[in-house]
Amino acid sequence: MRKGQITKALSGFYYVTDESKTIYQTRARGVFRNQNLTPLVGDYVEFESSNLTEGVIQNLLDRKNELTRPQVANVDVGIIIMSAIDPGFSTQLLDRFLVMLESKHIEPVIFITKLDLLTEEQRLEMLQYQKDYTKIGYQFILAKESETNKKEQVEKIFRDQFGGKLIVFIGQSGAGKSTLLNTIDGSLELKTGETSKSLGRGKHTTRHVELIPLMNSLIADTPGFSSLNFDDIEAEELTEYFPEMWELRSECKFSGCIHLDEPKCAVKDAVDQHTISQYRYDHYLLFLEEIKNRKPRYKKKGAF
Repeated sequence: MRKGQITKALSGFYYVTDESKTIYQTRARGVFRNQNLTPLVGDYVEFESSNLTEGVIQNLLDRKNELTRPQVANVDVGIIIMSAIDPGFSTQLLDRFLVMLESKHIEPVIFITKLDLLTEEQRLEMLQYQKDYTKIGYQFILAKESETNKKEQVEKIFRDQFGGKLIVFIGQSGAGKSTLLNTIDGSLELKTGETSKSLGRGKHTTRHVELIPLMNSLIADTPGFSSLNFDDIEAEELTEYFPEMWELRSECKFSGCIHLDEPKCAVKDAVDQHTISQYRYDHYLLFLEEIKNRKPRYKKKGAF
């Protein structure tokens, strides 16, 4: 029995990389389907194979987390790629990504592209957003404008912080995920697409999930998407995924305070005093309402 990690899934095949960096083409045992288990890119597995093209995955090892959109397991860092313009920057969409990553215990990093297209007024607004999110504790990186400087900037980030980690690039379609990866390593030749003028969204150019070895890390280039639902989050736990609100939990009068209508709520006081951004609190209320109004979901037996 061999051990390895699924680094690519395509057309029913799972490509497993072992410790020697050898890649085996495998299929999953039929029993996984009966148990409602689906191997994901990023999974650590045990497999059998007598050659490089006819392996069989026998066991899925425990996951520390998983994402469903994109479908990746065991993620360490989520780099949220968002454009400053075209498609337009949205703090609500950014907060959706942040809540999703926080709920999976994945370290978020915010990376903003296309700053060269902003007016001076828009640039100042973006700098204010950078201050807001940095204050919360997030890395909020403004991409350098020249390709050479951008490459040096990203390489330094990976070299100093993310070596040996599994990193997911997520964000809006058309925000430049594949373009950014190509900037780092042009030999990747990942497909890119222009932003649709009618939809304000990019064409879906990334067709499958694959882990790309880059700068001593594994990077998932994934399909872009522009909406997120909170199917796995309960109303009572949402505040955990807004760090600036979670820090104040002991100062609220009621231990189960969800910062809605309760008296002597430290979070609402902080919003009134502008120490918590109004737009972040508004997004919290919006997400809370969505969670309360969603249809009940039932977890499949045997699922991770």
